Amino acid sequence: MLATKYYGRLVLKSDVPKEILDNNPFEEMEAICIKNGKILCNRCGQITNKNQGYLPNNNYYCPKCIILGRMSTLQKLVYLPNMKEKFTLPNEVLTWKGNLSKYQQKCSQELQTAIEKRQRFLLWAVTGAGKTEMLFKPLERGIKAGLRIAIASPRVDVCNELFPRIDAAFKHVSKILLHGRTDVKYEYTQIVVCTTHQLLNFKAAFDILIIDEVDSFPYVNDNGLKFAAQKAIKDNGALIYLTATPSHELSQQIKRNQLITSYLPLRFHQNPLPEIKLLFSNNWWQEISEKKQLNRKVIKILKQWVQSENQFLIFVPHVSMLEAVFQVIQENLPANIKGQTVHAQDPLRIEKVQMMRDKEIRYLITTTILERGVTFPKIDLIVLGADNEVFSISSLVQIAGRVGRSLDRPKGDVYFMCDNYTKTVHKAKQQIIFLNRKAKKMLANE
Repeated sequence: MLATKYYGRLVLKSDVPKEILDNNPFEEMEAICIKNGKILCNRCGQITNKNQGYLPNNNYYCPKCIILGRMSTLQKLVYLPNMKEKFTLPNEVLTWKGNLSKYQQKCSQELQTAIEKRQRFLLWAVTGAGKTEMLFKPLERGIKAGLRIAIASPRVDVCNELFPRIDAAFKHVSKILLHGRTDVKYEYTQIVVCTTHQLLNFKAAFDILIIDEVDSFPYVNDNGLKFAAQKAIKDNGALIYLTATPSHELSQQIKRNQLITSYLPLRFHQNPLPEIKLLFSNNWWQEISEKKQLNRKVIKILKQWVQSENQFLIFVPHVSMLEAVFQVIQENLPANIKGQTVHAQDPLRIEKVQMMRDKEIRYLITTTILERGVTFPKIDLIVLGADNEVFSISSLVQIAGRVGRSLDRPKGDVYFMCDNYTKTVHKAKQQIIFLNRKAKKMLANE
């Protein structure tokens, strides 16, 4: 039995076979500590009041990371420090044969420097700028140097979109995809693509940790996931953030010069971001829920999209709205135009997204779950209720960025339907205008 799969892996002592435990220098720690009347979890690093995690016989568990299995004072954690196990270096590391624009090359080189210097670094690039492709050359250098790499994202959909691209770019390098919806058994590989929740299971495991969509829920507001990211990197590791819409926290770090930043306001095809077109209604949701009617402006747009033969996305604020919106849209479209609803807890979520990719359906009605990380080549979209508080500035910008991501169709329609013109909608609209001006200026200075 090999011990390699425990290198840098934080696991329960009871889960490690005795033969491996006895013959390797595992480090051991309490799973849960009780200090000053508080529960301290050594997996997620979070502190909880004792009354929130009480068990019989004066034992306690951590309620914060229970999604990965219960951790209690009855258990111990162990991890095996990386034993310098060498990865097999293939004859050809990078199998991607594409080319980068000069702007992408500049960002890629800055990424490479940050990795070599083991820095904290932010790549701030608009949606569709080609962030993944800009990673390839720096990762190739890291792989050749024998470094271990993790690429994490808060969203399962982003991981599912990212893994095939990494797999194609590094065909002969060992890799694994980890998230709560996969049934793959963990193995020790040079590249790990995973959700940020999976980082809770690692300790000092990676030389390079890249967090894609770092501004995305749940990572952006979860101190446990941020702790997990820091814990998963080796002491001299490089931490790379990727985003199109930096959070307030990251923006403040940039202003204080606490974070090295590379900025790219141009999409890979050097066309501007699709700008938002506003539609106003007198309570669009009441029209649907009570009158079973779809706004006439929306009907007109949908019929234009049907004639264009392109696919489209319809975003709504809440899961509870999906079915009613689906029913009223079906009534206003030809019977041969097929669609589906999809949301975060949908058991067929992955299959429905694949149906859209395979063009088995023309449209998806969805929530913010598809706001980022999912690419459909030729798409139009509308957000119903864009003024709803569930949509942040960054989520609205990300949603708009789903459109125009293909070289074959670099433009498309982005409509926001609102009852009120809120500050959030205004700022999202203005941010895209600002980014397009920056891109235009960059091109003019060539």
